[in-house]
Amino acid sequence: MPEAKNRTPSDAADPRPLHERIATDLRRAILVGDLPAGEAIPSTGQLKERFGASSASIQKAVSMLKAEGLLEGRAGSSVKALEVRRQTMTPAAYSKPSEAGQPYRWLSEAEKNGRRPSIRLLEVAETTPPADVRAAMGLEPTGRAVLRKQLLSLQGEPCELVHSYYPLELAAGTALEGKAKIKGGSPTLLASLGFPPLRTVDHVTAEEATNEEYEALQLPRQVAILRTFRVVHSTGDRVIEVTTMAKAGHLYSLRYDF
Repeated sequence: MPEAKNRTPSDAADPRPLHERIATDLRRAILVGDLPAGEAIPSTGQLKERFGASSASIQKAVSMLKAEGLLEGRAGSSVKALEVRRQTMTPAAYSKPSEAGQPYRWLSEAEKNGRRPSIRLLEVAETTPPADVRAAMGLEPTGRAVLRKQLLSLQGEPCELVHSYYPLELAAGTALEGKAKIKGGSPTLLASLGFPPLRTVDHVTAEEATNEEYEALQLPRQVAILRTFRVVHSTGDRVIEVTTMAKAGHLYSLRYDF
């Protein structure tokens, strides 16, 4: 198979294993509602004819989707679609500071939507950030920042692995360096320090999960993650926070209103 950058229309055949292609088509049908919850998927015979596949390939595809929580089936019964678990996240709803005494907006928004949220602080440390973070913060190759790493969960299941970086001169002596969660979240604390979040820029990409992301998010297989690279600006366009967020691509979508 030619390298992707050199491929021509004649090379355009899908190179993925057949069971992955079958799973991809069925997954899309479930996610968009063409296979609603409780409806049986096409029979093995129908899928074999449609895809020119063996029974083994069909079973591999079905097993993949069962592991993702999209299908269920028992011996002697048809395989049916489950209710779609994919949830839509709206970043604008929780990026602003909370009202005085109120919890972090991500928590309150999740509860408002009937979800049980929790946040686990995994690490707080002074570190040399990755190159893209250093570039956004204007740091030299050996520059340092304060890292706060957290795992966000909904309904007891991990949903997002978050790495947030803060300039040393801004974080020094504040709760950003502390080993405890911050009341109201970092937007509220930053505003109280005189650095209100005024402009946020998100870059969202679909990427393969790193080992850390795969384990933290308990992914069923090598599914794509939604990676958000966020740069938060304050007065004078000063960068006050750079955050990377990884979400399981098969469970979450992002909504932006313009």
